[in-house]
Amino acid sequence: MTSTPQQHQPHEPDPGPGPGAGHTHGHSHGHSHSHGPAAPVSTHLRKVIAAVLIPFAAAVVAGLIVLWPGGTPDHKGHERSGLGFDQQTVAGRVVKVEEVNCADVNAQPQQPAEPGQVGADQAGAAGGSGKKAICEKATIEVTSGKDKGRTFEEIVQPNASRKYDAGQKLKLAYAPKAPKNLQYSISDVDRALPMALLAGLFALAVVVVGRLRGVFALVALAVSFGVLTLFILPAILDGSNPLVVAVVGGSAIMLVALYMCHGLTARTSVAVLGTLISLLLIGLLGSLFIGWASLTGNTDDQTGLVHGLYPNIEIRGLLLAGVIIGSLGVLDDVTVTQTSAVWELREADPTAGRRKLYAAAMRIGRDHIASVVNTLVLAYAGASLPLLLLFSIADSGVGAVATSEIVAEEIVRTLVGSIGLVASVPVTTALAALVVSADRAPQGGAEQGGHGGRGGRGRRRRARGR
Repeated sequence: MTSTPQQHQPHEPDPGPGPGAGHTHGHSHGHSHSHGPAAPVSTHLRKVIAAVLIPFAAAVVAGLIVLWPGGTPDHKGHERSGLGFDQQTVAGRVVKVEEVNCADVNAQPQQPAEPGQVGADQAGAAGGSGKKAICEKATIEVTSGKDKGRTFEEIVQPNASRKYDAGQKLKLAYAPKAPKNLQYSISDVDRALPMALLAGLFALAVVVVGRLRGVFALVALAVSFGVLTLFILPAILDGSNPLVVAVVGGSAIMLVALYMCHGLTARTSVAVLGTLISLLLIGLLGSLFIGWASLTGNTDDQTGLVHGLYPNIEIRGLLLAGVIIGSLGVLDDVTVTQTSAVWELREADPTAGRRKLYAAAMRIGRDHIASVVNTLVLAYAGASLPLLLLFSIADSGVGAVATSEIVAEEIVRTLVGSIGLVASVPVTTALAALVVSADRAPQGGAEQGGHGGRGGRGRRRRARGR
């Protein structure tokens, strides 16, 4: 049996020339312009994969039906939640901005961080010998709602983090029960235009580069966002177990995203199986170490506020659900890449056995592990950068900081996700190698030595079609 040299496959070890080397190289060069690699097409393998995935998909659909929330949670009892999102809002804009003396508008500037400057600044604000503090007085106009055209003034402190410019669009909070001159206040800046423009640029880039697959990727992204906002979040607020909701919702996202972006093929099914096994591992490890480390999940103001408004929510389960959902996107990338690598290696050398395919694909996977794990750690570190800055100036040692609950929670989240990510590479690679090698075509001329090229091309074309 002779091996086929493939000079255009850098990850495949060169097996050396064979008797049909010249003819086979010419054939494979022409085949490299095809629309996709060969896929396993045997009826037996399709039945085996379907026997695993169809019950899983049916269980996911059943879980969606059973756990689907009855409706949007009632927020009427939480009008004073403190979040600001449940207030009545209207549109507004800045008419003009002028500088005024803070003392003239009865505005007391905030004390600076340096204690030695407090006396001087307070003296200046009170009209003493210090330098006068200059504030900004912004005139705001209501541009929507029943009070359209009404104006009010907002004083901006000199050391405020947010400044306003004339013509800037704003979101205004409306408090109907407040005195008339206090009914409107600035809630936030209107960011609709820059956010929409950025989203449009993202969609354009995806479609231009990905073409039809880019369109499917955007549709899958919209479906994922829909599952998150219409099922996962309302179901958790409705009192369902956050872990079960995350598993069901994450599985639905995985099935839709992978099959929509990569097609209803055996290759995609192997990636789905690899992702599922890795998610189960992440769930088990997360549950074990969150309980063992006695993590409550209630480590920030937002979590405490949610728990105060909805006491039935299991905060520890919410932490584990976040670990699973946060790991899902990276897992999809790794499992699809490893499965595609095995398929491409098999296409490059149809004579390769499962061990050779596994070894070659794992060399690709090790490079992927090194880069993706680093990416995952840096992503969590970037999200927690303010927290890390606070601890960097603390007097506590590294050990005390790392074992404090607020930091230990992020460490457990990162390491559990990384372990699942690392495990997904050998698991998915082994599954793909087993499926590909089990579906080998009968020993024949076209598959082995390049003879009967027309028949070989026909078989490959039929395989791609299925």
